[in-house]
Amino acid sequence: MRHLKAHRKLGRTTAHRKALLKNLAIALIKAGKIETTEPKAKELKSYIEKLITRARKGDSNAHRAVFSRLQDKETTHKLVADIAPKYVDRKGGYATIGKSGVRLGDAAPLATIALI
Repeated sequence: MRHLKAHRKLGRTTAHRKALLKNLAIALIKAGKIETTEPKAKELKSYIEKLITRARKGDSNAHRAVFSRLQDKETTHKLVADIAPKYVDRKGGYATIGKSGVRLGDAAPLATIALI
Protein backbone atom coordinates (compact mmCIF):
# COMPACT_ATOMS: atom_id res chain seq x y z
CA MET A 1 0.00 0.00 0.00
CA ARG A 2 1.11 3.55 -0.74
CA HIS A 3 -0.17 5.27 2.38
CA LEU A 4 1.44 8.67 3.03
CA LYS A 5 3.58 8.55 -0.13
CA ALA A 6 3.93 12.08 -1.44
CA HIS A 7 4.80 11.79 -5.14
CA ARG A 8 4.00 9.71 -8.20
CA LYS A 9 6.88 7.64 -9.54
CA LEU A 10 5.64 7.86 -13.15
CA GLY A 11 7.33 4.54 -13.99
CA ARG A 12 10.80 6.09 -13.97
CA THR A 13 13.96 6.07 -11.90
CA THR A 14 14.61 9.03 -9.62
CA ALA A 15 17.07 10.71 -11.97
CA HIS A 16 14.79 10.22 -14.99
CA ARG A 17 11.80 11.59 -13.06
CA LYS A 18 13.73 14.69 -11.96
CA ALA A 19 14.89 15.31 -15.53
CA LEU A 20 11.34 14.87 -16.82
CA LEU A 21 9.87 17.37 -14.36
CA LYS A 22 12.69 19.83 -15.06
CA ASN A 23 12.10 19.66 -18.82
CA LEU A 24 8.32 19.92 -18.44
CA ALA A 25 8.76 22.96 -16.17
CA ILE A 26 11.07 24.63 -18.69
CA ALA A 27 8.56 24.00 -21.47
CA LEU A 28 5.70 25.37 -19.35
CA ILE A 29 7.61 28.53 -18.44
CA LYS A 30 8.61 29.15 -22.07
CA ALA A 31 5.19 28.44 -23.61
CA GLY A 32 2.81 29.27 -20.76
CA LYS A 33 0.67 26.21 -21.58
CA ILE A 34 1.51 22.59 -22.45
CA GLU A 35 -0.33 19.32 -22.97
CA THR A 36 0.87 16.13 -21.32
CA THR A 37 -0.56 13.09 -19.58
CA GLU A 38 -2.69 13.68 -16.53
CA PRO A 39 -0.35 12.17 -13.88
CA LYS A 40 2.59 14.16 -15.27
CA ALA A 41 0.52 17.35 -15.20
CA LYS A 42 -0.48 16.75 -11.58
CA GLU A 43 3.15 16.24 -10.55
CA LEU A 44 4.27 19.23 -12.59
CA LYS A 45 1.73 21.49 -10.90
CA SER A 46 3.27 20.86 -7.48
CA TYR A 47 6.79 21.27 -8.89
CA ILE A 48 6.11 24.55 -10.71
CA GLU A 49 4.16 26.10 -7.85
CA LYS A 50 7.06 25.53 -5.47
CA LEU A 51 9.40 27.15 -8.00
CA ILE A 52 7.16 30.19 -8.43
CA THR A 53 6.80 30.59 -4.67
CA ARG A 54 10.58 30.55 -4.35
CA ALA A 55 11.02 32.97 -7.28
CA ARG A 56 8.56 35.56 -5.92
CA LYS A 57 11.23 37.20 -3.75
CA GLY A 58 13.28 38.06 -6.82
CA ASP A 59 16.63 38.35 -5.03
CA SER A 60 19.87 36.58 -5.89
CA ASN A 61 19.08 33.68 -3.55
CA ALA A 62 15.82 33.13 -5.41
CA HIS A 63 17.76 33.08 -8.69
CA ARG A 64 20.17 30.51 -7.29
CA ALA A 65 17.43 28.31 -5.88
CA VAL A 66 15.41 28.31 -9.09
CA PHE A 67 18.48 27.79 -11.28
CA SER A 68 19.53 24.80 -9.18
CA ARG A 69 16.19 23.14 -10.03
CA LEU A 70 15.91 24.19 -13.72
CA GLN A 71 19.55 24.42 -14.94
CA ASP A 72 18.52 26.90 -17.68
CA LYS A 73 19.58 30.56 -17.46
CA GLU A 74 16.99 32.01 -19.85
CA THR A 75 14.08 30.21 -18.23
CA THR A 76 15.27 31.08 -14.73
CA HIS A 77 15.52 34.76 -15.65
CA LYS A 78 12.08 34.71 -17.29
CA LEU A 79 10.54 33.05 -14.22
CA VAL A 80 12.14 35.35 -11.64
CA ALA A 81 11.91 38.61 -13.60
CA ASP A 82 8.68 38.28 -15.60
CA ILE A 83 6.38 35.54 -14.31
CA ALA A 84 6.83 35.48 -10.52
CA PRO A 85 6.16 39.23 -9.91
CA LYS A 86 2.63 38.72 -11.28
CA TYR A 87 1.87 36.41 -8.36
CA VAL A 88 3.18 38.49 -5.45
CA ASP A 89 -0.30 39.07 -4.00
CA ARG A 90 -1.50 35.52 -4.73
CA LYS A 91 -1.16 32.82 -2.06
CA GLY A 92 -0.69 29.84 -4.36
CA GLY A 93 -2.60 28.21 -7.18
CA TYR A 94 -0.42 29.56 -9.99
CA ALA A 95 -1.21 26.76 -12.45
CA THR A 96 -4.42 25.15 -13.62
CA ILE A 97 -5.03 21.71 -15.07
CA GLY A 98 -7.78 20.93 -17.55
CA LYS A 99 -8.56 17.50 -18.95
CA SER A 100 -8.28 17.32 -22.73
CA GLY A 101 -9.31 13.81 -23.78
CA VAL A 102 -7.27 10.70 -24.47
CA ARG A 103 -4.24 9.99 -26.62
CA LEU A 104 -5.02 7.99 -29.75
CA GLY A 105 -2.10 5.57 -29.54
CA ASP A 106 -2.57 4.19 -26.03
CA ALA A 107 -5.69 5.92 -24.69
CA ALA A 108 -3.69 7.68 -21.97
CA PRO A 109 -5.67 10.51 -20.36
CA LEU A 110 -4.31 13.88 -21.49
CA ALA A 111 -4.39 17.15 -19.59
CA THR A 112 -3.48 20.74 -20.38
CA ILE A 113 -1.55 22.64 -17.73
CA ALA A 114 -1.29 26.41 -17.97
CA LEU A 115 -0.03 29.27 -15.83
CA ILE A 116 -2.82 31.54 -14.59
